Amino acid sequence: MTGAALALLAACDEPFDFDLRDNANGFDTSRAIQNLPGRPSPDDRGIISYPNYQVVVARQDDTIRGIAIRLGLDANELAEYNGIEPDVILRRDEIIALPTRVAEPSAATGAIPAAGTQPLDVSAIAGGAIDRANANNQVTTTSLDPVTSTPTAAAPAAAPTGAEPIRHQVARGETVFAISRLYNVPVSAIADWNGLDSQFTVREGQFLLIPRGGATPAAAAPAEVTAPGAGTETPVPPSAATPLPEPASAAPIAPAAIPEAPDLGNQTPASAARFSFPVQGSIIRAYAPGSNEGIDIGVPAGTDVKAADAGTVAAVTNNTSGVAIIVVKHSDGLLTVYTNIDNLTVSKGDAVTRGQTIGKVREGDPSFLHFEVRRGLQSVDPTDYLP
Repeated sequence: MTGAALALLAACDEPFDFDLRDNANGFDTSRAIQNLPGRPSPDDRGIISYPNYQVVVARQDDTIRGIAIRLGLDANELAEYNGIEPDVILRRDEIIALPTRVAEPSAATGAIPAAGTQPLDVSAIAGGAIDRANANNQVTTTSLDPVTSTPTAAAPAAAPTGAEPIRHQVARGETVFAISRLYNVPVSAIADWNGLDSQFTVREGQFLLIPRGGATPAAAAPAEVTAPGAGTETPVPPSAATPLPEPASAAPIAPAAIPEAPDLGNQTPASAARFSFPVQGSIIRAYAPGSNEGIDIGVPAGTDVKAADAGTVAAVTNNTSGVAIIVVKHSDGLLTVYTNIDNLTVSKGDAVTRGQTIGKVREGDPSFLHFEVRRGLQSVDPTDYLP
């Protein structure tokens, strides 16, 4: 119900170039990005085939179940292999790995030979995918004189040329930036090859294609080898005629003073949580991506709904049932969404402070507040940001 409002907000944000150049830690992708090939175009089924594996490039509004039906595979097996539910809508150009090989690409499947390196379009990452260049190539032919030799059968369409990319499966807690450093490949190239969103979001179990051909870390220069005895100067051994000086006796170190322990009896520890609860109640419906994009907090009707943190009211709208929706944008790009409320006290463009009342919980059986946390268009678990 909040998709339309969030889509308008996401369009206002400019993408940020996350390539790391001349980093203080020695990680430099400026040469690597010049040598990386573009991702080959898939065939009509969306498949890219390599010698050791095959992947599918998701289409607009594709799901794992839709891909499985299209290729004659088991939807649950394909979903488990890629760490995602069968009916979650995929991003356009997202890579889905196949657990087993299907029919190889041929002229019948619309396979197109890769035409060398395709340019990287970093600015299109914020939209989540890059439209492949040469998608509508047309082949022209020229008539030739007949030959007397026996004609041969047409060869099948060529598989993607160039080095086979590395297929990396995302581990728990791993980010695109860590993967970028692991393979010395720019973040923007990984996003371009795998159709990542503007926040470079990845999930545990997801497969990523890592292009080869970038600059490799420079090898350490070999140490100069010298002849025996020609290296460092041999130290002069101690002389028996000149005894070594007596070691100076060190003065005793005074014991350090132990400060008096502070009285912590009346202090209340400060919460390190990013957001505060907009209402105080029990969570009656947990976060479930694909079915519930936030949490439902059960509270009596008329309870004050408070802003989870300081920010600006980015949208005030209604869903198809006429229920009000408030979207607040915060300084670090996070959005909080509040719905199932009435008696609004804020308007679009208003600045709000943490804990400021923005409305009241509407009547219902049961009555509750629906609360979401989003990073761009991607929902996240609100409990990860609450105390």
